[in-house]
Parts: sequence; structure tokens; C-alpha cells
Amino acid sequence: MLKRNRPAIGATLYFLGMIVLGLYFTFAAVQGDNGLFKRVEVRAEAAALRAELASLQAEVARMENLTTRLSDNFLDLDLLDEQARHLLGLIRADEIVIR
Repeated sequence: MLKRNRPAIGATLYFLGMIVLGLYFTFAAVQGDNGLFKRVEVRAEAAALRAELASLQAEVARMENLTTRLSDNFLDLDLLDEQARHLLGLIRADEIVIR
């Protein structure tokens, strides 16, 4: 009678279970909520938001400059004239309007 050297069914199931568990954790590390792909996505979104923040800060600085130029302490007559023309549609008597 020949005796075969087959691994026991329990050892086979154990190693199969460890392989499946390893594959699950690998998948979770790459595709999961805190995985590598999500990290790349979050970094790209953060870069886009930083760019938007810089754009908004530039816009705020421009508006603050215009506000300062129209304040009581510092009155820019050219800017006041430009705003009156734009908002109120005013022109001087010696000007010709071409549309």
C-alpha cells in the first residue's frame, strides 16, 4: 500500500483563506475609502481648491483696492468718473457716443 504525501484539507483551506484575506486587504488598500486612488483624488481636488482660493483672493484684493479708491479718505476722481459713466450711463456734453 502506497501512502500519498498530500497536504491535509485543513492546511489547504488555511492557506486558501490567507490568500483570499491578503487579496481583500490589498484591494482595500488600493481601491478603498482610504486607499491609494482616493488619496490621489483628494490631492488633485486640494490642488484645484488651492487654485480657486488664489483666484478668489486676487478678486478680493482687486475689490478692496477699488473700495479704497472710492472711500472718503482717498478719492480717485478718474475711477469715480468711470463708475458713474458705467453704472448711470452718464456722458459729458462734449463727448460723442458711438454704438
